Amino acid sequence: MQTVDPMPLLREEQRLMTSLLDVLKQEQQHLVAAHIDGLTALTPEKSALVARMASLANQRHGALGAAGYAPQEAGMTQWIAARGDSADHALWQTLLEQTREAKELNRINGMLINKHMSHTQGALQALRPRAAASSSFYGPSGHATTSTTSRGFFAG
Repeated sequence: MQTVDPMPLLREEQRLMTSLLDVLKQEQQHLVAAHIDGLTALTPEKSALVARMASLANQRHGALGAAGYAPQEAGMTQWIAARGDSADHALWQTLLEQTREAKELNRINGMLINKHMSHTQGALQALRPRAAASSSFYGPSGHATTSTTSRGFFAG
């Protein structure tokens, strides 16, 4: 039975993670500058990177399982330790650190997105007519009408 070496998969995952970090940093720059078109252009690239990385991780987990290790990150750590290769260990540690960095960038970007959504919602609320004390307005026919209060939109 031929076993699959998970290292080429790990190398490709790390290469893609580096690309994802670049995209997340660009995304953050666009969010800070409120450049929506730039965000829109990055979304398909980010989605493709994440999908490809998930596929590689699944393949790597399968290779680990076929080699008798747990098909998860703990199994990768054990497999690398059994090989005793310091370059493999360094690559694995780099990927783990980059993953933590990507999660943090994604968290911050999410906060920036929520800030923009809140600002946009506030601007929309300011554009809505406010009810006067009597809640009466004159309609197109010249007759008094009563305005209804609408509920604001909340995204959490």
